[in-house]
Parts: sequence; C-alpha cells; structure tokens
Amino acid sequence: MDSQLRETGTRHQWPDRVFHWTMALSVIVLCATAFLPILGLRFDWVPAHWISGFVLAAAILFHWLRVGLVHGVGEMMPGSDDLREVLLDLRARSGTLGPAKYDAYQKGYHWLSGLVVLVLAATGLLMMAKIDTPWWRRDPSILSDAQWGIVYVAHGFASLAIIFLVILHVYFALLPEHWATLKSMVRGRGPLLTRGARHEQEH
Repeated sequence: MDSQLRETGTRHQWPDRVFHWTMALSVIVLCATAFLPILGLRFDWVPAHWISGFVLAAAILFHWLRVGLVHGVGEMMPGSDDLREVLLDLRARSGTLGPAKYDAYQKGYHWLSGLVVLVLAATGLLMMAKIDTPWWRRDPSILSDAQWGIVYVAHGFASLAIIFLVILHVYFALLPEHWATLKSMVRGRGPLLTRGARHEQEH
C-alpha cells in the first residue's frame, strides 16, 4: 500500500465547476453542429451553432472575471519546477519538485486549449456578421474577401485543434490515476495538489 497520501479538500469551487461543464457542453455542441453536416447529417445547425458560441464567449468572460477577482494567474503560471518536470521527467519523483495545484502538463494543456478557444471565439464572433440574428442583420462587408479567408482558415484550424484537445483531455481524465481529480470536477473535493506536498503515513 502506498504510504504517500495526498491531502484532500475543496479543489474546485462550484462556480468553477459550472464554468468547466458549461464550456465543455458548448464546445461539444459547437463541434457537433460544425462537423455532423459535413459528414452528411442534415439539420438546421446554424442557430444551435451560434447560440452555443455565445454561451462559450460568455463562459470565457466569466472565467476571466473569476481569475481577475478571485484566483489570480499564479497557479497557472509556468515556473522553473515545471520546466524541470518536463525536461528531466521528474514526475515520478515529485518530492524533488515544489508543490503545485497543477503540474507542468496540466498548465501546458490549459494555456494551449485557452489559446485555441480564444481563436475559435474571436473568429466565430466575427463570422456572426455573416448571418441574421434577432439583434442585427448580416453585413459581410465589414471585412474584405482576403480578410474573411484568414478568418475562415483560422477558425477551421482551431476547430480541428479543439477536437484533438477534447479527445486528449477525455483520455487522460479517464485514466485510473486521474480519477480523483476527475471526481473533484464533479463534487468539488479532491487532491489539493497535483504535484508535491505528500504526507507520510506510518502503517
């Protein structure tokens, strides 16, 4: 039996869990409405696509407010220990590294997925100018054809990237060694630190 047990407590507060699952659901709907018609499934996908896009943009704004007013960026900022963890593969000997709520790989995934989602949201909001909504009429003249081409290419690449990142995220979340952190995104309680700060227990 492993004598090194992680301290547990509230790992994710409920507003952060709501944000996570809202973003996850909106991304799933966005991917489904974008790619299922390409695969031959015909349905009126445009309303569901742009509405879920607005939900995603609102979730991102909420997250920024939470980071600015509650969490700060410190927990997600890469440091020297994160570089050592990646370059020297010291994950198995986490006692030699400083404690952290998120390890180097989680931080890297967060920043990469954050960048991809921002590209998706920014280009998607621009593309809203090309459809009619309850609030405005379509006006594609806001950009030139060449500029629209850049927007579509960026949106397409980001769409493919987010599918890969979602698959990667689900795969690692379902690994047995990550079940505790997966459950914490549902219940809130879980390991306070992903790396370091393990406590010895005598048997």
